Amino acid sequence: MLKQWLLLLLAAGLISLASSYATAQDSSSNDQQSPPSHGNGPGRHGGPPDPAQRTQELTKKLNLTSDQQTKVQDILTSERSQMESLRQDTSQSQQDRRAKMMDIHKSSDTQIRALLDSTQQKKWDDLQAKRGQWMQNRGGGGPPSGTPDQQGPPPQ
Repeated sequence: MLKQWLLLLLAAGLISLASSYATAQDSSSNDQQSPPSHGNGPGRHGGPPDPAQRTQELTKKLNLTSDQQTKVQDILTSERSQMESLRQDTSQSQQDRRAKMMDIHKSSDTQIRALLDSTQQKKWDDLQAKRGQWMQNRGGGGPPSGTPDQQGPPPQ
């Protein structure tokens, strides 16, 4: 059980990083005005994804209203803050921190999904499924294929 939680947490973290990178690549190729960034800034190769950038990506993919954008960005900002606090907390074991990160991430995803209308929720679910599939194909150590409902939706 503990091994499954660790794998689940690792998969969610990798999915979050990979989705930020993939959507940034899509944005760069679709928007010729902004040059591609290859630095190690937020959302790039190990840095936490920027809530404003993630909100913009979700706005494009889900056609978020301005009210939804504000609420989504607040959720993502809170998630990022909680994650950073956990990363700095050395009093807990790495396994415990990962489990808590998974809980935070799952909570954020649930809150975001609750803000969406039915059309947006379908798109959201499709995005989550694609990300999960990408992680499994990449060998990201996601949960076993027999436990899809334990996975929960990965981060945007």
